[in-house]
Amino acid sequence: MFQFETPAAGIIRISVIIPARNEENNIGSLLAALEQQSYDPELFETIVIDDHSSDRTTEIVQEYPRVRLLRLQKDQINSYKKEAIAMGIQAAKNELIVTTDADCLPGKYWLETIAAFKQSTNAVFIAAPVVLQNGHSWLEIFQALDFLTLQGITGAVVYNDSLSMSNGANLAYEKIAFTETGGFEGIDGIASGDDMLLMGKIKKKFPGKTFYLKSEKAIVATSPMNNWKSFINQRIRWASKARYYDDKKIFFILLLVFLFNLFFLLLCCMGFYHYSYWILLAALWVAKTAIEYPFVSAVAEFFNKRKLMRYLFLFQPFHILYMVTAGLLGQVGTYEWKGRNVK
Repeated sequence: MFQFETPAAGIIRISVIIPARNEENNIGSLLAALEQQSYDPELFETIVIDDHSSDRTTEIVQEYPRVRLLRLQKDQINSYKKEAIAMGIQAAKNELIVTTDADCLPGKYWLETIAAFKQSTNAVFIAAPVVLQNGHSWLEIFQALDFLTLQGITGAVVYNDSLSMSNGANLAYEKIAFTETGGFEGIDGIASGDDMLLMGKIKKKFPGKTFYLKSEKAIVATSPMNNWKSFINQRIRWASKARYYDDKKIFFILLLVFLFNLFFLLLCCMGFYHYSYWILLAALWVAKTAIEYPFVSAVAEFFNKRKLMRYLFLFQPFHILYMVTAGLLGQVGTYEWKGRNVK
């Protein structure tokens, strides 16, 4: 996949949409980063939608006079984030919508690179790269390594125009495309899916117009979950949208991945009846790592995360266990997200 480096001509007008809920520790850094963008400030606006925050999020946003602040009034709904984004898009004045999360941090050339790519490709929907910041804790390293794999798969399948994958922390799409596809209509009852499910709708209506922007200047950094419970809840939320994809290829691929990981757990259990199953399990563990290593290594190189590769073999059992757990729980019951129980 080629890396995009063309400078922007500066004629695309952008509306940056940021849903925020209890994000006082992050929103200030994000808004400061937007003030430092290389892109002409007259060509973009920033809209923050306060989703019933109970901290100082609103006060912090009001310290930035160029930022428009909206407040989400609706309650007792299942998808607050989608409602917040839709509210922001409705208020947006510009042609290109760029979405990110309040706990994210873009680089100086973020908007300039997106605008240049939009001009170069005439894309209707752009999926852009996201990297997980990590410290030295086992949880953060595990999340960062897992996230690299997801980002690599996202880039590959979108570049090949084979599947709809993206991350809501770094997206761009035409406002008119959002409107003409009905926005989140039909998927608004699902807590997750403001990225991939929307992408699927737009891809269906505008074939050949969805792209992946591979550029280091377009990377947005996001924060890891601070405990295992939050991490599992996040992945359950992601898995919960699997059965709602219009493109059933995604569902069957996810099902195949789930069954493959489940097979490892079955081998582990069967090893208590005969040790030969454990030998087979160990052989598959090594084979899985050997097959994945070149791909994940290339992704790590792009994101400047090469040091994480030393943990790939070690974390395979934990990755298999969480894939099965999140896959199962994502299809049944409820989970907690940002202090709410959703389904």
